[in-house]
Amino acid sequence: MPHHKSCIKRLRQAEKNRIRNNTTRTELKKTLKDARDKVSGKEAIDLKQAYSKIDKVCSKGIIHKKKASRLKSRMAKANAKLAAASN
Repeated sequence: MPHHKSCIKRLRQAEKNRIRNNTTRTELKKTLKDARDKVSGKEAIDLKQAYSKIDKVCSKGIIHKKKASRLKSRMAKANAKLAAASN
């Protein structure tokens, strides 16, 4: 247990941030899962909502910008593949 005032405050802040980050990360996972389910159900999706969520999480520093880019790229690739198969 910390003894300095500043350390006690940092401990409180870290706990609040951990809870907030976990919540945001869970929301991102849910969004990605919904998008994957639609693609696997042979349904082309609008990537705007998923891209927006990924960008928000990235801008808050919860995920790395290269991970965000990779996620968006994979979603676009899967969506394009599905669109090409349906035509």
